[in-house]
Amino acid sequence: MLSAESAAVIRATLPVVGAALDDITTRFYATMFADRPELLDGMFNRGNQASGAQRQALAGSIAAYAGALVHDPEASPQAVLDRIAHKHAAVGVTENQYTIVHKYLFAAIADVLGDAVTPEVAAAWDEVYWQMAAALIAREARLYQSAGVQPGDTWRPWTVVERREETPGTVSFLLRPADGGPAPRARAGQYVSVRLLMPDGVHQLRQYSLSADPGAAGDLRRITVKRVTGTGGAPDGEVSALLHTTVRAGDELVLSAPFGDVVLDEGDRPLVLASAGIGCTPLVGMLDHLAATGSTRPVLVLHADRSPADHAHRAEVHRLVEQLPHAQALFWYERPGVEEAGARVGLLDLTDVAVPADGEVYLCGPLPFLRAARAQFLRAGVESDRIHYEVFGPDQWLPGAAV
Repeated sequence: MLSAESAAVIRATLPVVGAALDDITTRFYATMFADRPELLDGMFNRGNQASGAQRQALAGSIAAYAGALVHDPEASPQAVLDRIAHKHAAVGVTENQYTIVHKYLFAAIADVLGDAVTPEVAAAWDEVYWQMAAALIAREARLYQSAGVQPGDTWRPWTVVERREETPGTVSFLLRPADGGPAPRARAGQYVSVRLLMPDGVHQLRQYSLSADPGAAGDLRRITVKRVTGTGGAPDGEVSALLHTTVRAGDELVLSAPFGDVVLDEGDRPLVLASAGIGCTPLVGMLDHLAATGSTRPVLVLHADRSPADHAHRAEVHRLVEQLPHAQALFWYERPGVEEAGARVGLLDLTDVAVPADGEVYLCGPLPFLRAARAQFLRAGVESDRIHYEVFGPDQWLPGAAV
């Protein structure tokens, strides 16, 4: 909880700081990487930097955390902190890096806001930062301990057992620990980071969901990778392109331990697994887990895609749904095909779908899909705290965040 003095200052300055956060984070990253270029080697994704996704995610998380502290001081913004902690652990963030970030972030605040940053304002925002940092450091320490790794030392070589083409632009890799040891424990819905050495000698990483039940495959794990093609001036995905063009069975990949706060709950409520595009992967992992454990829960699988040919794991979803006694799947395609004669046309639309209002909803897909789908589920009577979402890459969307 903030001190009363700092809370008053944050409440008064949050609109100004919030409006300037994009400029602040732009200055922050530019200055930090100019002074500390080694941070781009295996820590920060260059594609997210170029697209602005990382900058927007940082700005959103700061505003959401500060807003939560002043608007609901008795509550801790758990969702914001947990999401960030899992992302940090998946890339090996360590405690000392918070000092580095503090140095460059507060220099950027002073540069952008100038004389508006009085000693009182600086002290109040400093309190916000270190409260947030302390909470994240504690959470990340627990995550590392639970994963059985030292802070920041989360990497391990894995052997590609099989490469499987899912669609023309999507490939799955079946992996086993290269050292012969057991695979780390994982839960359905979690992801791993893949760390690759790029042609220019710089390591880059990307998170990929476990697309099969991690509990039923022994020491095998599966990830599914869509080749990212840049649009609107954004660059192509470096990591996905290298995985598609160079990695074959017998090769080795370096993976992190599994992390991720959006995991399948073990209750008995009805489930809705809603996805778009490659967002299907963590939900296929959940569906696989339900089938492997003989679940009798009602399950509604909803997926939207460009066409049946673009729909990764489409046949597998049908097979898994058939194994579950109370499961149903509905698909939407912008370009329907004969492969799915019963599919619906267009984007996901819940108008005539019987959504269980007491169910747990899991969403994964592009941000426009997440926003539209969440709004539809809320209108269908699902409570907001039962709608869970996963975002690939930096989380630029914090529903309900106060700015």
